[in-house]
Amino acid sequence: MSNARAKASFWVVVLMLLPLMVLMSLLNGSSVLPLTDLWEGSDLTRRILYELRLPRILVVMLCGGLLAISGAVVQALFRNPLADPGLIGVAGGAALAAVTWQVVASATLGASVWLSAGMPLAAFLGGMLVTFLVIRIARSASGISSLTLLLTGIAINTIAGAGIAGLKYISDSMTLRQVTFWLMGNVQAASWWAVLLLLIISSVFVPVLVRHAAALNILLLGEQQAMLLGVDVDKTQRRLVVITALIVGAVVSMVGLIGFVGLVVPHLVRLINGPDNRFLLPMSFLSGALLLLIADLVARNVAAPAELPIGLITALIGGPVFLFMISYRQRERGAC
Repeated sequence: MSNARAKASFWVVVLMLLPLMVLMSLLNGSSVLPLTDLWEGSDLTRRILYELRLPRILVVMLCGGLLAISGAVVQALFRNPLADPGLIGVAGGAALAAVTWQVVASATLGASVWLSAGMPLAAFLGGMLVTFLVIRIARSASGISSLTLLLTGIAINTIAGAGIAGLKYISDSMTLRQVTFWLMGNVQAASWWAVLLLLIISSVFVPVLVRHAAALNILLLGEQQAMLLGVDVDKTQRRLVVITALIVGAVVSMVGLIGFVGLVVPHLVRLINGPDNRFLLPMSFLSGALLLLIADLVARNVAAPAELPIGLITALIGGPVFLFMISYRQRERGAC
């Protein structure tokens, strides 16, 4: 009964905090607006609210939710609570492609519309290329090897990291600053177009992931046991890896690299709600949206009117929280 009450309380807290954080994010930023400006503000105020802050809030929430639910799926697939969506190399590939475009295009095209418009597209294409490369390498006659998938992802992340370091070394100071800020998570360019794309991605892929919750629960028992219970392990793994890769590639292409959300949020939800993916996946989506919204609120206000990269805030929040969760689990095991 206490466990059920804890689950219900967690749902209530998250669902109450989300609209509260949305309201705070609308009213707070480089300029603080009174509540009445939501319905009777000037034209300038309406532009700030509905053309700058609201699309940014929605982009942040959708990206946080997508990263968190992807993290929960990857952790279930690898049966490892320390797994992360970026572990399979998609984020690294997307980042390398985006940085390559930024450095090459800034040197050849200069400051043009193609420079900013091409970066998200390059990141997405880079993420997709890495996805198909990783699956091709990891696939064998018996299906997709989780270990090979993991090791391939680690190798690609290492190569991507070296490539990014080399490109940063040869870039000029302005490009270096832009690349560094983007790599730390940048949501300043959020737009209604980005909101629409993320809504489409969420409405298409999130229900598919949730529908696979039962299969993910069975996969937690092991691949052989899952096969005996009727799960098409190869097909399920391939489909979920492609979907999570598409999601991560799309998110990275729009807001850059944002760490810890896909790692910490599912871990925290699992700690409170248990490992049942039927509850873990939707709650991870909502909790990820909430965490990234809080991080963005801090990033916009802690050094206002300047703005910190949102990835820096998620690392500062996620790192200590993750250490606390590891310590808590160790104490629980010691008590047993």
